[in-house]
Amino acid sequence: MIIDIIGDIHGYADKLVGLLNQLGYEHNGQYFVPPAGHRALFIGDLIDRGPQQLNTLEIVFAMLDADVADAVMGNHEYNALAYATLDPDDTTRYLRSHNTTHKRQHEAFLAEIPFGSDQHQYWLQRLYEIPLWIETDYACFVHACWDVASMEILKPLLTDNNCLTPKALVATAKEHTPLFDALERVLKGVETGLPDGIVMVDKEGTERRRVRVRWWLDTLNQRTLREVARAPTSALAQIPVEALAENIDFAIQTHKPVFVGHYWLTGTPEPLSPQVVCTDYSAAVDSGYLTCYQLDTEQPLPLTADRFVRYYHDKKVDVNQ
Repeated sequence: MIIDIIGDIHGYADKLVGLLNQLGYEHNGQYFVPPAGHRALFIGDLIDRGPQQLNTLEIVFAMLDADVADAVMGNHEYNALAYATLDPDDTTRYLRSHNTTHKRQHEAFLAEIPFGSDQHQYWLQRLYEIPLWIETDYACFVHACWDVASMEILKPLLTDNNCLTPKALVATAKEHTPLFDALERVLKGVETGLPDGIVMVDKEGTERRRVRVRWWLDTLNQRTLREVARAPTSALAQIPVEALAENIDFAIQTHKPVFVGHYWLTGTPEPLSPQVVCTDYSAAVDSGYLTCYQLDTEQPLPLTADRFVRYYHDKKVDVNQ
């Protein structure tokens, strides 16, 4: 079987439809039917940012309900649940605060699906159905990082198929706890502290004193921070050349290939390492292309660049090439 692993959609349903058509999926009036021997897998971040939030959810969940696709949860789906859930310890606050930054991040979703409406409640319940990760005999699928240690911390709170419950949402939203840190690893990746006095400003305008690292690299703690950091070039330039990556507590603990989204890559798609593929190539901006990796379950390795397929929404493509 071929698993079509589709990157972060972020409410760009037109790009999703274009990619599915290019891959040979056909709509039967209810859902997109895959070509023979194919199945889709959505790697998370279905929502926020784009102009077609509801349409995206309807397309994806119709495929999930028809059992022709799977999905894992992204940090934006988690954020949507936390943004809408009151903190039981302080019912004047939500688990995810309604500050200016969070409102801006979530405004496209709530513009189509109004906060507190019946429609909003319906889609929040559907989001709970998406597992945090999926592991099969041939591969591992997670939004940001395949961290076995963090997964072991989370498992006692999850359903049998690794889905959140309302109780798990509350527990994992409490900052400065092992459960919060474990959830952050799985849905946002591995981070390490910046040198004293160094502050980065991310794409949302938020100041950061920690930086995501390229956890798929070998010997993380034997490299410079510039080598392992996952950040824009302008931000990396703020890090002293000699600053070393230290005390990064992570190692991949599987021999299977690992598939992620989340990382806003650009350029020509290629595997991040011999074991890791990212399918997020910035479809959440007009210039980004929705991207898929076609995994052959009979021969999952080696990972190769020629298995990527992307939908060029801004140019004509000969799908027979």
